[in-house]
Amino acid sequence: MRRRLGTSLYAGLLFTVLGAIAWATGQPFVFPSLGPSAFLLAFDRRSERGRAARIVGSHLIGGVAGLTAWWLIAPGASLTATAPAFSPAGFRLAASATVSLVATSWAMIATDAVHAPACATTLIVSLGLLSTPTEVAIIVASVSVLVGFHAGVIRVFKRIVGDAHPLYRVEKG
Repeated sequence: MRRRLGTSLYAGLLFTVLGAIAWATGQPFVFPSLGPSAFLLAFDRRSERGRAARIVGSHLIGGVAGLTAWWLIAPGASLTATAPAFSPAGFRLAASATVSLVATSWAMIATDAVHAPACATTLIVSLGLLSTPTEVAIIVASVSVLVGFHAGVIRVFKRIVGDAHPLYRVEKG
């Protein structure tokens, strides 16, 4: 029970920081693929430098791959409503999403920056939802703030408690 509560509250704390930034700036510092990243950081609270780089790098890869696919295949189209069956815009968005997912998957594996939530980031961008260079930069900045804030919390926690992650007894059910 303590682990579930601790993980849930900590994920909320990580997300609250970005929600406050989004609210204060009016920019999309909160987006769907950030939730799984916050959960993964909260669930496994290690703060390894390489892990942080993989998380930020994977979202950067997803953003760039998504933006490139969208610009090449579906510029101007956006999945804000379901496209009619067999429409050219629907085809372009589906193709953009597919190309961006393939490119993101390949690049994450090739660079050893595998972080599954970045596959959602690439879809958000390639489907025209956050598809400007500024919005992709905000995505990367948001992930960087998430990872940086997490690292700061872990440093403070280690200083106070002496460990990065509390030991929980094995829970049943």
